[in-house]
Amino acid sequence: MVTHVALLSRDQIDQLPERAREVVEYRKSGLSLNHIQGCPLDCAYCIRHTYGLWDQRVPRALMSDAQAVEELVTHRYFQPHVTPVQVFNRATDPFLPVVRPHTLAVLEDLDELGLTNHVLIITRHQMKPEDIERLNQLRYLKVTLLFTYSGIENSDIEPYPSHVAAESLKLMSRPAHRRYRTVLYWRPLVPGLNDSPEHLDSAYRLAAHADATVFTGLFYRNEIADYYKANGLPEPYDDTARRKIVPETLEQRVLATFDAATPLFRKTSCAVAYAHGLPDYNGHYGIGHELCDICPLSQLELCANAHRPPSPERLREVASTLPEARGLVVVDITERAAVVSGLEIEQPRYYLQHSLGFQVHDARHPHRERRHGRADIGWKDERQDD
Repeated sequence: MVTHVALLSRDQIDQLPERAREVVEYRKSGLSLNHIQGCPLDCAYCIRHTYGLWDQRVPRALMSDAQAVEELVTHRYFQPHVTPVQVFNRATDPFLPVVRPHTLAVLEDLDELGLTNHVLIITRHQMKPEDIERLNQLRYLKVTLLFTYSGIENSDIEPYPSHVAAESLKLMSRPAHRRYRTVLYWRPLVPGLNDSPEHLDSAYRLAAHADATVFTGLFYRNEIADYYKANGLPEPYDDTARRKIVPETLEQRVLATFDAATPLFRKTSCAVAYAHGLPDYNGHYGIGHELCDICPLSQLELCANAHRPPSPERLREVASTLPEARGLVVVDITERAAVVSGLEIEQPRYYLQHSLGFQVHDARHPHRERRHGRADIGWKDERQDD
């Protein structure tokens, strides 16, 4: 397969930060494939800060597309037809002109294997009419295009304008018959930056073009906060957190802007599942009114029918296939979630969650009531987010 970006040598790869060398990594919304790294869009809040890749602005490949696909489908965490997959969501934009051929090649290779997994493609770049044709040729994969749109006008924080993603969303949503789905990925919402009534109304109007909309806040990690301070950018919060920050009053204003006719979700997997007419593969239904109070009734019914709390024996059985999960302890299982301990890293937990289609929480990082999976910053009875 042709490599359209420069292929790094073994010595160059060995000099990368440790996490950057990990081409396949389990993240919350899916198994993430990132064999191309480097992005010139320079969003100040980019997760690349946390991987030691911020200064890498020219996309470079760690291996060929064919090798990357092989590494993905043979990975111990990958389950055919089950594991949600993300392509180039950590260190580049999948539709940068030089990256686009790789994105399409990976999708076509996976599709040729007859896989029906969810595949999430997150972009803020300009898409083209020919992308519609290529994506519509896929026969098996459940592809979702998530268009990152914030409406942020401060070019020091977001140099690449949001209107490009808005136009791409409209373009890709236009065909009456298409095999892929489109989601307005309204993020990051930051108080005082892009939450004016005008910003909220613009997002609401744009949502009419998408199959679903999901809103979320800012990952404000230590590395990102350090960058903001070093470059004199307005610091959005006084503290950092391991989870996304969506203050309570901001959420209330977002919900007040939308109506029941426009499908809006708090979680990415909920929006993706709804767009494909399937139950949520992350099993959020057990959280109940905290997340599902805004879901369409049709989606609630789908998720309710799929909701199956696992037994402790079943949870341990699934965990037994992973060496890194041998220390797993089942703390509790309720209709809401399974709570476990003994996992040294996060990735096995995601594997368990997707295998079971049921929420699996780590006892070390409890999910607070009404702010499930979000930082405590900006909520009443605020606590330290551990």
